[in-house]
Amino acid sequence: MIHSLFLINCSGDIFLEKHWKSVVSQSVCDYFFEAQEKAADVENVPPVISTPHHYLISIYRDKLFFVSVIQTEVPPLFVIEFLHRVADTFQDYFGECSEAAIKDNVVIVYELLEEMLDNGFPLATESNILKELIKPPTILRSVVNSITGSSNVGDTLPTGQLSNIPWRRAGVKYTNNEAYFDVVEEIDAIIDKSGSTVFAEIQGVIDACIKLSGMPDLSLSFMNPRLLDDVSFHPCIRFKRWESERVLSFIPPDGNFRLISYRVSSQNLVAIPVYVKHSISFKENSSCGRFDITIGPKQNMGKTIEGITVTVHMPKVVLNMNLTPTQGSYTFDPVTKVLAWDVGKITPQKLPSLKGLVNLQSGAPKPEENPNLNIQFKIQQLAISGLKVNRLDMYGEKYKPFKGVKYVTKAGKFQVRT
Repeated sequence: MIHSLFLINCSGDIFLEKHWKSVVSQSVCDYFFEAQEKAADVENVPPVISTPHHYLISIYRDKLFFVSVIQTEVPPLFVIEFLHRVADTFQDYFGECSEAAIKDNVVIVYELLEEMLDNGFPLATESNILKELIKPPTILRSVVNSITGSSNVGDTLPTGQLSNIPWRRAGVKYTNNEAYFDVVEEIDAIIDKSGSTVFAEIQGVIDACIKLSGMPDLSLSFMNPRLLDDVSFHPCIRFKRWESERVLSFIPPDGNFRLISYRVSSQNLVAIPVYVKHSISFKENSSCGRFDITIGPKQNMGKTIEGITVTVHMPKVVLNMNLTPTQGSYTFDPVTKVLAWDVGKITPQKLPSLKGLVNLQSGAPKPEENPNLNIQFKIQQLAISGLKVNRLDMYGEKYKPFKGVKYVTKAGKFQVRT
């Protein structure tokens, strides 16, 4: 199945490689670099690239490319899911999935990859099993290992590996028993010139942080579970219970994990929280143009929209921009032609705007089309789809845990056409 794995940074350097079956030359990555050059953006690199003798399947996470080399037919989503598991494991072990963190812990990285794949097939991918097999790095453990020459690999087989609940280890004990859930939703939308919605969709996840003693059995119910489409579950969830009652019933893993991910694709259920008034004009045979945008809250949901940034890829003929923001600050890079306006919070009493002149190359033809506005924002304590957790019940243990739910809405790929 998976023959090799290459980790590539944004500069195109292969800084780590691992081979399971046979050594595959780094030159196979040239096909990946060609596809990367053709793609306008890093996120547009094709996830599956066919070469004469191999398939390259890749993901992009935290400014790193994880590129796997396959020699036989295999379901691509299976490999993509495994690569995300690898990135999640690095995040869990080192606190971040960055080039520096991986280089600092290169021995543990190779030990993890050796346990996660056996002869190219996934073996142990659950975080709690891996932590029993390979101890997470600490300063003291690193010092002891360097003096004694010992490794982080444990001596005994994890208890969860042999049970029918491989995601949870036995004998978990906590002084404070807590269960927290984060409902995080991202809005992907395209808004046309007139302000009408061309496309809108919500991508949502429920992330859990469970620190409960023993072997608890949890049931999580929602006020309106019929909203959810294309639900993807953690293996711990009993699917038949969800199908019949729309209730999430599960014995949870210990620690942080993604419980479900889902989609809300019905456009009439997707509320667009911001609107943009824009006037961008370039005059024929003139070396200047006008730029004027105002942003405001659309739905009065009683929640503050914060962390707003507007990014605009201006046409190549633009030399510079002299703008005045009523709120926040802006930067314009004359090389990449990218305008970035950091707005911050919106207060409905005074709507933020950015106005001014655009300097163009003299004699250059007028740009054929106006640029698109890419918007980022965040709304705390709100799930824009209207999804609400009803209650969390626990069976199998006698203590009362502390429970909490947090809601966050963010912009995903949110574009306004001008």
